[in-house]
Amino acid sequence: MTEAATMSAEAAAAYAEAMVRRSGTSFFWGMRALPEERRRAMYAVYAFCRVVDDIADEPGDPAVQQARLDEWRRELDRLYAGGAPRDPIARALQPAIRRYDLPKAEFEALIAGMEMDLHKQNVAPTMAELLLYCRRVAGAVGLLSIRCFGALDSGRGAREAEQLAIVLGEALQLTNILRDLGEDAADGRLYLPAELLQRHGIASRDPEAVLDDPRLPAVCGDLAALAQGRYAEARKLIDRCDRSRLKPAILMMASYEPLLHRMQAEGWREPRRRISLPKWRKLLLLRHLVF
Repeated sequence: MTEAATMSAEAAAAYAEAMVRRSGTSFFWGMRALPEERRRAMYAVYAFCRVVDDIADEPGDPAVQQARLDEWRRELDRLYAGGAPRDPIARALQPAIRRYDLPKAEFEALIAGMEMDLHKQNVAPTMAELLLYCRRVAGAVGLLSIRCFGALDSGRGAREAEQLAIVLGEALQLTNILRDLGEDAADGRLYLPAELLQRHGIASRDPEAVLDDPRLPAVCGDLAALAQGRYAEARKLIDRCDRSRLKPAILMMASYEPLLHRMQAEGWREPRRRISLPKWRKLLLLRHLVF
């Protein structure tokens, strides 16, 4: 970590924004729709997510990677105790934590999710383990994000907004898993739950062998049905919330649910091919967001 105690809030915010821009995330334009202070908070949250995810994903000595995640836990301890941050991203988070009462437990949950990846707890997990992983890596981000959006401030649907963060986070993460089968298998990962593999008679737990199994589409179809149910639940929750404060979340749902539908239509016949939405569809979504 680099010394950041003397970095100005503006410099730290610019550092976090630059990291978000470099990442190429589709969520960037959703964040851009927020007022400046909330936008800065989201940049800082996303940059934190990017940093800890990169630690878990990059090749290297797992002991060294674990030490770096542990150092981020200590950095969170310093932040929440009012101490001086040592990393520019932590400095960027400092005003966001204070202004929007961001729960420390959700940052810690995200690190715990990264540890599941680091320690290879991601090869045919049980369904309970998979849903715990989704809660940690996606639900935690959702619960931090809705505070940055202001979805808990209007007094309307605050409890539903928290439920939405978890439900939609699960839907988005399952969609990612179904989209990234080939990439994950190449990294030795297989997030498809053991119960679904067993249901369809797939005994192997070797990621590449599972992708070559003709019964794979049935497994993916079952997991996609679970994701589709979560999207349906999310729509009902959105109707009970202040929609004006959920615009970035609605954009993400409008981006990812059609992606799931496209994968369902193609049926995972080429599981190593990464499906994406056509560029015109992304531009149309952006137009709706801006105008």
